[in-house]
Amino acid sequence: MNLNLMSIICFALTLIGYVLVKKLYKKFPYMLLSPALFVPFLMIIFMMVFHVSYDTYMQENQWIVWFLGPATVAFAIPIYEYRQVIRNHLLSISMGIVIGMLSGIISAFYLAQLFSFDQETSYSLMARSISTPFAIELTAHLGGSVELVILFTMITGIAGVAFADLVLASLKLHSQFAQGAALGNAAHGFGTSKAFMRHKEEGVAACLSMVLAGVFMVLLGPSLIHLVVWLLG
Repeated sequence: MNLNLMSIICFALTLIGYVLVKKLYKKFPYMLLSPALFVPFLMIIFMMVFHVSYDTYMQENQWIVWFLGPATVAFAIPIYEYRQVIRNHLLSISMGIVIGMLSGIISAFYLAQLFSFDQETSYSLMARSISTPFAIELTAHLGGSVELVILFTMITGIAGVAFADLVLASLKLHSQFAQGAALGNAAHGFGTSKAFMRHKEEGVAACLSMVLAGVFMVLLGPSLIHLVVWLLG
């Protein structure tokens, strides 16, 4: 079969699978049935059965990754609507973002050291502490792997959502804004979606944290990561 034709088939299956799984998830809102998890799982099985390579899949599907950028920018709408609330919490959110990014970079560095990752994998892991569009841009400046940073970012978001309720309950955070900021900072797009499901104010805080963290890391991340590597390496 022609590689382009197979790539188009994969593209069609991805879109159809997303629509169907999204309907399924609305009826049965379990995490494992989330479109972000279940559709890739089904596509991986399909690609393994029919021996479709990742490069073949991406021939007609690269623009899906590109659309993550506009999707992230769209989160600015609720941020604008709640701009006064944001002004009231700007200092605390800013401090949370800075501390969160430093914690993510340092923990990723030691994790990479523990498993003796090479430089490309290490930089990709250290860039995964922000949402995917920002992480892709950051890793391009670091010399990491785009494929790996997407994988690491997805794992980070999924893990953040999976343990969010338990962690937030143990921290006994009473402020909905603080809980939302934690979700957006730690679990990115996944966390923001979950925050909106919990409460609109949490969702707004998660949006702000996610977007500001992404901008912060794209602008300062390369220098910050190289500094961490130099100091701790």
